[in-house]
Amino acid sequence: MGTRCVKLVSHVYDENTMTTTVSRPSARRIKHAPLLGFLLATLPAALVAQGLTPEQVVRLESVTSVAMSPDGEQVAYTLQKPRGETDSYGPAYVELWVVPAHGGNPRPIVRGPNRVSQPGWSPDGSTLSFAARLGRQPATQVYGMPAGGGDPRMLTHSPIGVLSYSWSPTGEAIAHTAREAVPEHVTARRERGDDAIVAGENERHVRLWIETLDSGERRALTAADRTVWNFAWAPDARRLAVQTTASPAIDDSYMFRELATVDVTGGGLERVVETPGKLETMAWSPDGSKRAFVGAASTNDPLAQSVFVVSAEGGAARNRTSDYGGSVTWLNWADDRTLLFLANEGTRTTLNRLAVDEGAAQRVAGGGTEILSSVRFDANARTFAAVASTSSYPNEVHVGSIRDGAVERVTHHNAWLDGVQLAQQETIEWTHPDGTRIEGVLLHPVNEQPGVRYPLAILPHGGPEGISRDGWTTSALYPAQVLAARGYAVLMPNYRGSAGRGVAYAKADHRDLGGKEFEDVIAGIDHLAERGLVDPERVGSSGTSYGGYFSAWAGTRHASRFKAAITFAGISNWASFTGTTDIPYEMSLVHWDLWWFDNPALAWDRSPLAHVNEGNSPTLVAHGAADERVHPEQSQELYQTLKIHGVPTGLVVYPREPHGLRERAHQLDFMNRVIEWLDRYVKNATPTTE
Repeated sequence: MGTRCVKLVSHVYDENTMTTTVSRPSARRIKHAPLLGFLLATLPAALVAQGLTPEQVVRLESVTSVAMSPDGEQVAYTLQKPRGETDSYGPAYVELWVVPAHGGNPRPIVRGPNRVSQPGWSPDGSTLSFAARLGRQPATQVYGMPAGGGDPRMLTHSPIGVLSYSWSPTGEAIAHTAREAVPEHVTARRERGDDAIVAGENERHVRLWIETLDSGERRALTAADRTVWNFAWAPDARRLAVQTTASPAIDDSYMFRELATVDVTGGGLERVVETPGKLETMAWSPDGSKRAFVGAASTNDPLAQSVFVVSAEGGAARNRTSDYGGSVTWLNWADDRTLLFLANEGTRTTLNRLAVDEGAAQRVAGGGTEILSSVRFDANARTFAAVASTSSYPNEVHVGSIRDGAVERVTHHNAWLDGVQLAQQETIEWTHPDGTRIEGVLLHPVNEQPGVRYPLAILPHGGPEGISRDGWTTSALYPAQVLAARGYAVLMPNYRGSAGRGVAYAKADHRDLGGKEFEDVIAGIDHLAERGLVDPERVGSSGTSYGGYFSAWAGTRHASRFKAAITFAGISNWASFTGTTDIPYEMSLVHWDLWWFDNPALAWDRSPLAHVNEGNSPTLVAHGAADERVHPEQSQELYQTLKIHGVPTGLVVYPREPHGLRERAHQLDFMNRVIEWLDRYVKNATPTTE
């Protein structure tokens, strides 16, 4: 079938009425949008808002995923829209929108209070698809609607619901994953109150299914004793590549995936290649003869960040980016001989071309102010849609071309930001005493004055294999622009162990967590003090997860350098953390590169609790009550111990929240507590006099 895409008329699906209404672009809105931007740009500085506030942060809308139509003319995307002050509590809504690829008025397709995910197009471009739970449906299904407009109709009929899906290359079927149902006898037992929780007893695998659209026939392609985490159709629509594990545990998904092939008729899995360590994106070559995947260079590689190519029939995989100095995040084929991949390079992102057989990667787009979080191509791999941000705005839809590398913004969902004075932001470098070059993102205080030394807020990322990129840096857990608006310099360091600098750099903190990687942060403070920007005696740290560990470490082991610390979901005791987290293998085999019980002295020495007798900084401790990654007991231990020692401290636990903050009221509460804590103990500390 040929590729075509009918121009989509905007039909907005209304969850409350179960009907669709036609919404046509407003000529008035289009006509006056440029005028509004001009007026905002020409307002006197005194009338422009002086920096971002917590209330504005919880208003921010953000594009979360994109799908370019096969002909490259339209982009479907999901938009995260925060709940309002009067809405019931819960996570943000996620809506489905479509925008012309060459610019124009975006059109809503499915609005809140729905939560839509995975926008896509049928191979011929005639159908727009997405995953959602609409109306009274008890579970998430894949829906499709004509590209020319119309009501959504259910394409899958999974009794338990769909987790992920993909169109077959012929458009005749949809493959999807679904978690196995809770056995009826278990449900009946629980209803009687016989609901003992036994570790591992009720784990439910995720199977791969295929549903033929014309007949509605559904059949499972994988057995009930394996979990499928990722899959990709072969070009001939007769096979799929799958990534599976023997257990549905999240730790297994990180560490123990196996790459295999399954036929559409079923018949079992065929192992393709040995893949030690982490696995991510994979794709077949257009002729079906090869497969490429993003994987780890070794079991203890902190990231799946290298490009591997293997014959479709199996054999040894070749690492085609062994000398590459960045971290690959996604790939696809341009043609049978060429790959395209997205990567982090330092604090920037790049889109690159790589020949399958030999030669170094060549940049085709990126490397500038736009930070590309994800990209999706048209059918010819010439034009792409991207989720991207800059230092001036959160993620929006962008469109780019492989031919000239140009990347253009096509949506503007937070136009009010044009009236907010944002902090100047830049990438800076400094050097650790051992000669290692370190990078980070620096936000200057809003309305910075020459010759003034400002208080410094360190906002360390998590992971430790995370990364701070020079795009939009502000969220509820990392309120960078909010702090800059209140007169802080803000440093977001990419200490050794971070992504974006290749495999060796990501492994550089092995068996030394909290050691030289934290010295990288201290060196960054000294660098900014030498520049005359910050007062080294007024420094605080606030971070989440491993960034929370860094902040707890700052407030205990390095209390002489930090006036205050704020830790959200942070680690305080490496031994008890390993016994309560859902990722003991990933944390130990990868980041520590050893088990704590094989070197208990080192694990205890690098625990913040081991240093509470050394003088402590006032520390605010916060956690989500439903966190399974870092158990809330880590915060309880730290708070209790600091309190016993008479250190100013506080403990805040947010109900229902997992490893992060999803609800508006909780986000506002945390940001305001961060401001109050840093203002009291850092900004208002006695400044250094020269």
